[in-house]
Amino acid sequence: MPASVRVRVPAKVNLRLGVGPLRPDGYHELLTVFHAVGLFDEVVATDADGLLLTVTGTGAGDLPADRNNLAWRAADLLAGATGRPPHVHLQLRKAIPVAGGLAGGSADAAGALLACARLWGVTADLPELAAQLGSDVAFSLLGGTAVGTGRGERLVPVPEHAPLHWVLATANYGISTAAAYAELDRLRDVRAAPEPIGPPDALLAALAAGDPAAVGLVLGNDLQPAAFALRPELRGTYDLGLQAGALGGVVSGSGPTCAFLCSGREDAEHVAAILRMEGLCRDAVLATGPAPGAQVCS
Repeated sequence: MPASVRVRVPAKVNLRLGVGPLRPDGYHELLTVFHAVGLFDEVVATDADGLLLTVTGTGAGDLPADRNNLAWRAADLLAGATGRPPHVHLQLRKAIPVAGGLAGGSADAAGALLACARLWGVTADLPELAAQLGSDVAFSLLGGTAVGTGRGERLVPVPEHAPLHWVLATANYGISTAAAYAELDRLRDVRAAPEPIGPPDALLAALAAGDPAAVGLVLGNDLQPAAFALRPELRGTYDLGLQAGALGGVVSGSGPTCAFLCSGREDAEHVAAILRMEGLCRDAVLATGPAPGAQVCS
């Protein structure tokens, strides 16, 4: 068995996120199209006498380094499922913003599952364990583009399609996933939310046709009005990206990251430069998708 294993795992954007009613188990029924993009965290698993966790990089100071971290829980869950002690030092090297709607915590959990499995030389149903940990963790293992149902854990891969060029406008603040869903429920209760976005048929057709302009027209997220309500300044970032020439834009997940689809790298650089110049976001990062899921790095 190796002395250490390094895994790279991507951020995700929800190209469409349809949110259904609240289920008896406290989750909402989802119909979403996940899309992995080339912004990566790294998880390094090393032999240790116990379970240790250290975090460096973007937002490291905002994350717990104990059992409250999803990566810690992933290592502990895999150890229990394979009948061994959770002896590992996990090092999270973060580039995905914390609480940014890009599934950074889920990415770290997926990375921890894969890294620990390789480090310990154990075999387990990693997607099943991922589904136990959270709604987005299974997709972080899979990568690419996929339709997610249930809580998002039931996945059907979308066939290979042309690359998409993105600008990810990150924020200096986060939005809690629970707060975003609660705000959406409140808006719906008072009939202040738009009609649900509906199924992703047009999006899937646009992806199959390799038509980025058509994709840009059908991006959507039922949580977007909730994100704007919780952080009104976010609408300024969203509007600016569209005015700068993006083909389309969407708040990713629960926000506050805005993902802007561009026709190519040159246009993406133009949109990113305008976003940075106006100072409405923390940064504007270029990324291309679909990206692979969690992968062991040599």
